[in-house]
Amino acid sequence: MYIVAIAWLYVTLMMALTEPSVIGGVMTFLFYGLIPCGLLLWLLGTPQRKRNKASSEVAEQPLGQPDRTDAKGD
Repeated sequence: MYIVAIAWLYVTLMMALTEPSVIGGVMTFLFYGLIPCGLLLWLLGTPQRKRNKASSEVAEQPLGQPDRTDAKGD
């Protein structure tokens, strides 16, 4: 997945270098490359972040202690 992101950033960098002005090049790189690529990587990484959070919550429970998942309200 990262190789595609790196390739896309390379393509947009080359596009930005061909712009006639520096401001146009920066805007091209930001709006065609960096922002969409960052958003895509963030959205595609959401399931992995959820799995990491769930596994860290399980790992934080001390051994030998009940997890109280069967506790009933009073």
